[in-house]
Amino acid sequence: LERQLLMQNQMRERQTAMQIAWTREFLKYFGTFFGLAAVGLTAGAIKKKNPVVVMPIVPLSFIFAYQYDLGYGTLLQRIKGEAENILDTESTLLELPKGPLTYENLEKMRRSQSKFFIEK
Repeated sequence: LERQLLMQNQMRERQTAMQIAWTREFLKYFGTFFGLAAVGLTAGAIKKKNPVVVMPIVPLSFIFAYQYDLGYGTLLQRIKGEAENILDTESTLLELPKGPLTYENLEKMRRSQSKFFIEK
């Protein structure tokens, strides 16, 4: 059981590391796109003398800030802290509908499904 727990923890750590690495890689591409879009939109706004042309930079900047915070900032620590807070103070939100799964419930479901498939 201890080996299984260690293996599950290592798998979770590796998956989290892969997600962070993916975010950092995505940030490189999105950062390039954001930079080019900001320069292009600013040049277009100056050329057309219309500041509304720059408006797409606002939502793009929020996306960029989120991705940066996820890849290099403290977002994961804040999420972890909030998850710990939920576990400590709002554990009723984590309850499954109709209560936890039991062996008896699973057996009833299995039997009802097997009867269903046998009849056909």
